[in-house]
Amino acid sequence: MIDTTSFNTVWASLLVEELLRTGIRYFCISPGSRSTPLTVAVAKHPHTTAILAYDERSAAFHALGYARATGTSAVLICTSGTAAANYLPAVVEADVDTVPLLIFSADRPPELRETGANQTIRQPAMFGDRVRWQFDLPCPDIHIPPQMVLTTIDQAVYRAHRPPAGPVHLNCMFREPLAPQTEPVPAAYLEGLTRWQSTTTPYTRYDPPQMVPPEAPQCAVSAHICNAKQPLIIVGRLSKPDEQKAVLTLIEHLRLPAVVDVLSGLRWGVRSEHIIPYVDQQLLIEQPPPDLVLHLGGEFTSKRLAQFLEASPPQHRIVVKPHPFRHDPTHHVTHRIECDLIAFCEHIISRIAPQNDSSHWKTQSERVKVILDQFVANQESLNEIMVAHLISRYIPAGHGLFVSSSMPIRDLDMYATTDGVPVRIAANRGASGIDGTIASATGFSAGLEAPVTLITGDLAFLHDLNSLSLIDRLRQPVIIILINNQGGGIFSFLPIANHPDVFEPYFGTPHHLTFRHVSENFGLRYQHPRTRPEFITCYQNALKQGQSTVIEVRTTRAENVALHRQLQASIISHLTS
Repeated sequence: MIDTTSFNTVWASLLVEELLRTGIRYFCISPGSRSTPLTVAVAKHPHTTAILAYDERSAAFHALGYARATGTSAVLICTSGTAAANYLPAVVEADVDTVPLLIFSADRPPELRETGANQTIRQPAMFGDRVRWQFDLPCPDIHIPPQMVLTTIDQAVYRAHRPPAGPVHLNCMFREPLAPQTEPVPAAYLEGLTRWQSTTTPYTRYDPPQMVPPEAPQCAVSAHICNAKQPLIIVGRLSKPDEQKAVLTLIEHLRLPAVVDVLSGLRWGVRSEHIIPYVDQQLLIEQPPPDLVLHLGGEFTSKRLAQFLEASPPQHRIVVKPHPFRHDPTHHVTHRIECDLIAFCEHIISRIAPQNDSSHWKTQSERVKVILDQFVANQESLNEIMVAHLISRYIPAGHGLFVSSSMPIRDLDMYATTDGVPVRIAANRGASGIDGTIASATGFSAGLEAPVTLITGDLAFLHDLNSLSLIDRLRQPVIIILINNQGGGIFSFLPIANHPDVFEPYFGTPHHLTFRHVSENFGLRYQHPRTRPEFITCYQNALKQGQSTVIEVRTTRAENVALHRQLQASIISHLTS
């Protein structure tokens, strides 16, 4: 179990063994020399699962996707120098969206720091306050007890996963020789680990904190809900199936209108008289403002919903999240509760009788659905609205769905059908960057141990092309729906689009690329459907055959804006008639 060939191998094998004992089994390794002891320890342990990523940015986003799927961190291992700096975008996303992430960066010994030694930079604290905890692990040394290694790992895993979850950075110094060599470690060095070696449990066990809502806030919230005339529930991102179940139970018990974001897991495939799936489009017309908003979970995608709440602030805006971070850009939150969502839902259900949902929201939402279904049925040529609608309809149970930021997540939130089956869905919406989208989808698949469909735009695809190399290392296929409008489609919806002298070259980001050859170079099947029936056939064939496939949908940015405006004009007309 413990490789006593040298002090480097002892410490590295202790690190890996203790990670396994805490439940961490998945390792994302990028090649390098200084990290040799760590890589060898992972490779030699019979119970680890590892994936090799050529570059560290891909590795980090792959780990992020894995953690989104499992709720458990993967371990990133890299060499010294600039390698770990490439983790930063994923570290930012994990920090903002409270996703666990463990970073093990190998480093030169202290005598080489600040000397101009090759591939040596200031690595300690390189991620600043973006990490929950960081530690500069010294070089393996006979004068440092091995228990220190174990307790450091136990602390790192705990800090990455306890609320608020997030990244943890261990900077691991190693002296040469790095490859396994016979420099036997004295048997006495490990004598203090006799008890630990006789068990399979961590050296230090951490019990999770109890995030139970206190009594007084529960009473206040209960009273506000009972007294509200126009209450509205908003459900943002819910990362755990148990949270989704608890929130849905609360909605059904309270019988109040509930706006559900696409990342809540309740947007489609859920039968409820109280869920409002199309609120974004309903807000195209004037709506009566709520006097109470109960916001559960993460943030929501809809900009119109945010503007609606900003224009008419409710008397009570109650936000419940399992972390202390503020997300209140309009400064209208009146009550912020930090607690476990499941516990909160259970406590509210026990205190409040069912209410009377007499709102208009559900009736309007059903009318929007009819208009949207007719719009898609009447369109023959493929378009971006149709893609969101069709994927939500045809993605099968047991599959995962990963969605790029920018237009794909917005279109899915606005135009997904409610008729599909429930699936696990994720997106990088903490900092909402488009980087690492492909890598995140591959990690999501690895974590779910299931096929994944990725909806992405062309710029996000270009941004992460090298991550296509990860797909053939997966056990399950990834089907990429690539929307190619030859530029940044979202900018066409912004006021800058009215300034043609600067818009096209600097914001439209035009290109003339198509993606058949690059897809085939990475061993992926490629399809280019042009009509709705062709798209459905291509997608269903890819699902049936179980082969990773790129399905490229070519659109134009001008046509996409026109279709959005046409559909929204139809919705306004029907809702106001």
